[in-house]
Amino acid sequence: MYKYRINEFVNGWFIGNFEPSILKTSSFEIAFKEFKKGSNEQNHFQLTAVEITLVIEGQILLGGELLVKGEIAIIEPLEQADFFAITDAAVVCIKFPSIPNDKCAVQGE
Repeated sequence: MYKYRINEFVNGWFIGNFEPSILKTSSFEIAFKEFKKGSNEQNHFQLTAVEITLVIEGQILLGGELLVKGEIAIIEPLEQADFFAITDAAVVCIKFPSIPNDKCAVQGE
């Protein structure tokens, strides 16, 4: 058995085509992220990857849509989405494929 702590990884991403990674693969990425109420992320999009977000705790706005515990959002390539934590929140994100530098910030936001 191997044992890790999520803080050993960059921004919660622990599987994917990057280092450090528990499993280095170009097929997909997985992250566990926790956010404090009021946390936000800039409007962005993926050039190629599909991103799936599962809310496991709290309430968030993702691409202007309210998501609560147990809800899942799928964001397609080139679809813009920003993020805002309405409450303290935790999410699991899956992206496929795993392509370093696929995320692009929306300019002027």
